[in-house]
Amino acid sequence: MSDYAVTNPATGETLSTYPSISDDELTRAIADASDAYTGWSRRVGVDERAALIGRVAQLHLDRRDELAEIIVREMGKPLEQALGEVDFAAAIYQYYADNGPGFLADEPIELAEESGSGSAFIRRTGLGVLLGIMPWNFPYYQVARFAGPNIVVGNTILLKHAPQCPESAAAIADIFAHAASEVSAPVGIYRNIYASNEQIATVIADPRVQGISITGSERAGSAVAELAGRHLKKVVLELGGSDPFILLSTDDIDAAVGDAVSARLDNNGQSCNAAKRFIVLDELYDEFAERFTAAFTAAQPADPFAEGTLLGPLSSLAAAERLEEQLDRAVAQGATVVASGQRDGSYFPPAVLADVSRQMDAYTEEFFGPVAALYRVRSEEEAIEVANDTPFGLGSYVYTTDPEQALRVADGIEAGMVWINLVLGDAAELPFGGVKRSGSGREMGRYAMEEFVNKKMIRVSA
Repeated sequence: MSDYAVTNPATGETLSTYPSISDDELTRAIADASDAYTGWSRRVGVDERAALIGRVAQLHLDRRDELAEIIVREMGKPLEQALGEVDFAAAIYQYYADNGPGFLADEPIELAEESGSGSAFIRRTGLGVLLGIMPWNFPYYQVARFAGPNIVVGNTILLKHAPQCPESAAAIADIFAHAASEVSAPVGIYRNIYASNEQIATVIADPRVQGISITGSERAGSAVAELAGRHLKKVVLELGGSDPFILLSTDDIDAAVGDAVSARLDNNGQSCNAAKRFIVLDELYDEFAERFTAAFTAAQPADPFAEGTLLGPLSSLAAAERLEEQLDRAVAQGATVVASGQRDGSYFPPAVLADVSRQMDAYTEEFFGPVAALYRVRSEEEAIEVANDTPFGLGSYVYTTDPEQALRVADGIEAGMVWINLVLGDAAELPFGGVKRSGSGREMGRYAMEEFVNKKMIRVSA
């Protein structure tokens, strides 16, 4: 029985199922990817590989409405946000189509006088076949930021998508096949695999596979990293987050509240780099808490296909039940519920917690859904201390009217990304990644092209 199925979280109805890949088909997929690497990616220039990714970008835009509707059905993303995700994925592919060749230009090395005459430089080339293990919360964007730069580098891709996203996975594979045919590239450049966890272990062990990128839970990341280490494979990990939103001063409390709500509700609250812990200076706390709670809870769950919906259902009934259990446990351990509502199937209304202490599970857990925790602090130093008192270190948000304080706090925060006085500012050129248990490595920007690449040093005699 296959785990790959589209179950609409808004209705609970299973709309379609997809067969898992057989062992023989998986063997052929790995061989196709390896042959595509040696027979096409290594033989053509970067301009040809960039042209392929440019076509992938355009095909996303050509099929924009169809692609967006797929992920609304698969994981409940509001339609307007789904359309935005397709656009962002296209922009990422286009960014690497436009900039990839420049990023891969030979890098001269200035020789020291005692090293003798001649020249030296770094030439960046692909490694081979890469395995991507992608999550359900951003079905197109996550694939774009992995596949786009790595195909331009010269690698080929095996892509295992989340079991609840088989239709979007098939749509992406069809786009790559279409684009490949237009530029006379083999279909093995990008292969979608509906694989089981046991089969993925086989893929990681295969000597033709040179690296693995996974976006997912800590548990999944740990399991993949262990396998990758056993087989001496490079791995990039983008895992969970419990990002702080620090408010130290503002000349527009309503704007700060609006940004805080947007940062928590994006993608139905199911974003690893969403603001989840709101750390507010004492003199601003009461007013912020009142206004934030009112604005946050005003966004009630609704039909994700309906115009203007900000909050759809969570990705599945299991996800909603898991979030409810976390919230109930936080209350049982002494947290104060400032506001909450009644779950209806996968529809989960916003909830606000206060008085969360270090003795509670909620202090260190990630809430993957529309639950916000409020923290009152007395100083900048205490704000940094609370922000860093977490096993995660993905993103962070700092709001202040003092530019020097903003950079001082940014320096003090243990996170891979700091956003000052803005939210939802991700862009194709900005590197994305974290530290601590949020993972390692970077995607997006030029740094994405540095992860799975051979930085080959070439020294030339005079």
